[in-house]
Amino acid sequence: MNFYNFMQLDLDSIDIAILRTLELDGRITNLDLAKQVGLSQSACLRRVKLLEHSGIIKAYKVQLDPTNLGLEVQAIVQVTMRPDGEGWHEAFKMMVADWPEVAYAYVITGSSNYILLVRARSLREYADFVIGRLYKTSGVLEVKSNIVLEEFKGDGSPLEVVLRNAKPRS
Repeated sequence: MNFYNFMQLDLDSIDIAILRTLELDGRITNLDLAKQVGLSQSACLRRVKLLEHSGIIKAYKVQLDPTNLGLEVQAIVQVTMRPDGEGWHEAFKMMVADWPEVAYAYVITGSSNYILLVRARSLREYADFVIGRLYKTSGVLEVKSNIVLEEFKGDGSPLEVVLRNAKPRS
C-alpha cells in the first residue's frame, strides 16, 4: 500500500480512492462510497470527516453550465493597475467581490496585476461591464480581453498533479 505525506496528513490508497470517487460524484452515499473503496460505512465516514477537517475536501458543490444558463460569452481579462494610490489592491479586490459577472479572480505575476474570468449573456453585455464598471474603477490603467472560443478542459484535478509529483514514503 502506498502512503503519501501531504501537509502532515498521511494519505493512503484508500484515501486517494475516496477523493477520486468524491471528485466524480460528490452526491454518492456513504454506503456506496464505502462499498466502492472496500471499507465499512463507519470507517469510510471517519476518513471522509478527517479529509474534510484537514481541508483537503474544501466543499461539495453543483457544477452549473454557464451556456445552458444563457451566458454565451466568457472572457479572460488581464487588468493592470496604477500602483500610485494608497490601498489600490484592497480596493480593487473589494470591487471585484461585488461583481457577479466575475466568476474567478487571480492576483498574478507579470505585466498585469490580475486575471479575471468574466461571464456575460452577450458581447454587448460584456462591453457594458468593461466600459461601465471596469474602466470606471479607480486605478485601472489597462484592460486586455481575450474572448473564450471553446473550453476543452475544465475539470483538472489537483489530486492528480500532487500524486504525479509525490514521492511514496516508506
